[in-house]
Amino acid sequence: MNLLEENWLPVRRSTGQTDWIAPHQISEPDIVAFAANRADFNGALAQWLIGLLQTTTPIDDEGDWEGLLDAPPTAEVLREWFAPIAEAFVLDGDGARFMQDFSLDISAIAPSKLKEISLLLIEAPGVSTQKDNKDLFVKCGQVKGLCPHCAATALFTLQTNAPEGGAGNYTSLRGGGPLTTLVVATPSRSLWQDLWLNVQPQRVFLQRGGDTQKTAKHFTFPWLAEISKIQPAGGETQPLQVHPHHVFWAMPRRIRVDFADVQTGRCDICKRASTQLLHRYVTKPQGLNYKGVWRHPFSPYYETKEGWLPVHPQPGGFSYKNWLAWVLGVKQGKKSVQAAGIVDYFLQERKKYQKSGQFRVWVFGYDMDNMKPRCWYETTFPLYGLEDATRAAQAQIQNLVANRIEATEQAVFYLRQAVKQAWFGESDLRGDLSFVDKAFWDSTETDFYRQLNDLIKQARTEAGIDMDDANFIIVLGETWLKVLSQCAIRLFDADIVGAGAIGQQDPRRIAEAYNGLQRNLKDDAIKTILRLPVTEKKGKPAKEGKKAKLSAAPQAQLSL
Repeated sequence: MNLLEENWLPVRRSTGQTDWIAPHQISEPDIVAFAANRADFNGALAQWLIGLLQTTTPIDDEGDWEGLLDAPPTAEVLREWFAPIAEAFVLDGDGARFMQDFSLDISAIAPSKLKEISLLLIEAPGVSTQKDNKDLFVKCGQVKGLCPHCAATALFTLQTNAPEGGAGNYTSLRGGGPLTTLVVATPSRSLWQDLWLNVQPQRVFLQRGGDTQKTAKHFTFPWLAEISKIQPAGGETQPLQVHPHHVFWAMPRRIRVDFADVQTGRCDICKRASTQLLHRYVTKPQGLNYKGVWRHPFSPYYETKEGWLPVHPQPGGFSYKNWLAWVLGVKQGKKSVQAAGIVDYFLQERKKYQKSGQFRVWVFGYDMDNMKPRCWYETTFPLYGLEDATRAAQAQIQNLVANRIEATEQAVFYLRQAVKQAWFGESDLRGDLSFVDKAFWDSTETDFYRQLNDLIKQARTEAGIDMDDANFIIVLGETWLKVLSQCAIRLFDADIVGAGAIGQQDPRRIAEAYNGLQRNLKDDAIKTILRLPVTEKKGKPAKEGKKAKLSAAPQAQLSL
């Protein structure tokens, strides 16, 4: 079974019909999206196909790339692209298998050592969890059999997102549950276009890192040979030990699926009938241990003392507080974030497409707590380009956006503080108030992007943005402060505290919290962030060397 020939990719056509296609059919114009029954599978399949296209395309020039955006290659051309690497996509058989360890021999493994096929899924409860009967929210036994097609997707999804898995079971090349950001069109014209937007001319991509002289296929597809051909026993895998295309095909986990013990039935993922339902696999530790200065083109990176690390989703999901860092990148104090390589390339090299405003960034990934997934998050951000703005205007917009995000963080702190006071008073009782943060960010999102769009339009004009124009800065700041204040008061008064039964609340405490929230929203701390005039303090001057405090709130941190 070869994945380059099988009709195994679930897609949705423009008619709404679900279909299963082979990879070389992806350029058909009426295919608009992937249609797997799992969100993480859709994200993985997008990365799989982009990786396949980037690995095989002979396109070296941006002009040639542009020609294929609207007039995609035929199925015959794609077959020619894929043919040289066909051996890497064999899923079963006695030899090398797609995303499976070359050296593992299932026949030599005792049946009691084999794993249930469901454990290929990231959220599946582990053996100890099942044994202790702690599978409270994600029950075991829900997935007992996978068709080969869903097993292939599960393999790639696991290797791409691999979380911590105990001693010797390494994380993915980007760590456990990495954040992925891809460029897509809105509305989507075709799945081909969305995929091709994330492919670079081959000449450009090969400059990213790795050793282009390592042309043996196992340096790109590590399952084609023993691990020792790349990594010594107990060692590490650095970028220069493999070909640049290896980033798409990293294999931190040693796995081999049992194709001998199969049954007939329906796949528990796609629900299709299959004569080869797979139930078991074997796994061993000591796969490829990725270390060093890897830069995956689909992830933003943040700077630490140890170097640049890939960003990972965090509790609370995504909001416009992440827009600046993940789309344009940002350097604020000691915090530095760089946008994903493909997003940055699109903004820098494909500027003609930014004027239409018809592109977005598709953001998705698992929020992992070590080996436990807490949530899958997925959204899209508008991709506003600054191609017509001067470098100075671009820096000014980044600065103003950072100020708005910081002011919002301050307002969220005030609201959360007021809700806690209204409900608990001075008590030490604690509760999860993250829903307050999410409600605030969601409620102000439309206003943020509206003001951002206005700023970008202003930056593109001949006059640009005059940071020395006090009236402009004041109007801008007052407009945003009004948005924050109205949202905070409405959420407190109507949606959160005010929505509770009055008989179960303390009216005095609520009134005090409400008044305190109003005072804080008019205080100098948030005005200072937005560069608004602050109230002159009356009274004795502060002693020399003593600094006045702007707020009891912690300084807003840059959201990665």
